[in-house]
Amino acid sequence: MIYFRNDYSEGAHPKVLQALVETNLVSTPGYGCDEYCACARELLRERFACPNADVHFLVGGTQTNLTAAAAFLRPWEAVIAADTGHIAVHETGAIEATGHKVYVVPGVDGKLAPDAIRTAVRDHQTGTEEHMVLPRMVYVSDSTELGTIYTRAELQALSDTCRELGLYLYLDGARMAMALTAQGNDLVPEDFAQLCDAFYLGGTKNALLFGEALVIVNNALKPHFRNVMKQHGGMLAKGRLLGVQFAAILQDDLWLQTARHANELAQRLAAALTAMGVPLYAASPTNQVFPIFTNAQVEALRQNFSFEFIARVDENHSAIRFVTSWATRPEDVDALICAVRSL
Repeated sequence: MIYFRNDYSEGAHPKVLQALVETNLVSTPGYGCDEYCACARELLRERFACPNADVHFLVGGTQTNLTAAAAFLRPWEAVIAADTGHIAVHETGAIEATGHKVYVVPGVDGKLAPDAIRTAVRDHQTGTEEHMVLPRMVYVSDSTELGTIYTRAELQALSDTCRELGLYLYLDGARMAMALTAQGNDLVPEDFAQLCDAFYLGGTKNALLFGEALVIVNNALKPHFRNVMKQHGGMLAKGRLLGVQFAAILQDDLWLQTARHANELAQRLAAALTAMGVPLYAASPTNQVFPIFTNAQVEALRQNFSFEFIARVDENHSAIRFVTSWATRPEDVDALICAVRSL
C-alpha cells in the first residue's frame, strides 16, 4: 500500500530526529521554559521579523486553534470562517466546545473575501446585539483546505477589513510552508507578522513528529495565554521536545525545503492527471491534489493506494484527495501515475 492520505503519516525528517537523539539525555525545566524552546522562539521571531512577538509551542493544530479562540475571545464572541475552513468541518466542534460559535460564510476556492466578512458583521448589527454572538475574530488558513493560497493583496485586504471593523485576524499555518513555496505565491514570512494579529507555523504536517508554533503579534492578545494553554491541556511537560524540533527545522530554512519537495511532487502528479484528461475538483498549487474519478476507478485505486474521499460529484463520480509530503518518493508518484493511466 502506497500512502497519499495525508502529509503526516511519516515520522520526522532525519535532521529533526538527530536533534532529538542528541538532546535525549539533557535535563531541562519543563513546560517550554527550557533553552531549546528559547532558541526556537528567537529563530521564529527573526525569520518572521517580529522581535516583540510572543511564541508558544503546542502539540497539534486543533489544540492550537481552540486554545487561541479560548484565549482571544470573550464568552459572547464568535469566529468567522469559510464554509470549508478546518475549524468548521474537521475539528469536531472543538472551538464551539470552548463556548465560541464558528460563524460560517461562503468561501471562494476555500478562501475568505472581505465582502463575506462585512456581511457577517452586518448580519450581527441588528439593534439586538445583546441577543446574538458577536463576530470578533476572522479565521483563515494558508494554504486552505482546498490547497489554494492567498496572494499578498488578498491577505492585505483581509487585514485592512479586520482592522477597520475591529476584528482579529488569525491565520492557521498548518501548511504555511507549502503555501510559501507554491508557484504563484508572493507572500513572504514577514508578511504574516505584519498583517495578522496571530498565526501559527505548522510542524506536524511538515517534517516534525508533532508541533505547532503559535506567534502572537497583537499585544492585546498576549496576557495570560499560558494560563489558557494549561487549562486546555496544551502545556506539554516535556516542552523541550517541541523546541528541539522547531530549532532543527528552522536551521537553513529546512522547513521550506521539505515543503518545496512535497509541492513539486504533487504538481508533477497534477500535471500528469491533467494531461490524461482527469478533471480536478480544485486547482491547488500546493501539496494536495483533488482529482475526480468514476466510483469504479476510485475503488480500483484503493487496492494499492491510500487516500481520502472528498465529495460526491454526481451519482457516478467522486472527488478524492492525494497528498504528498516531505518524505514522498518520486517512484511512488510514478506508480500512482501509472496506475491511473492503466484505468
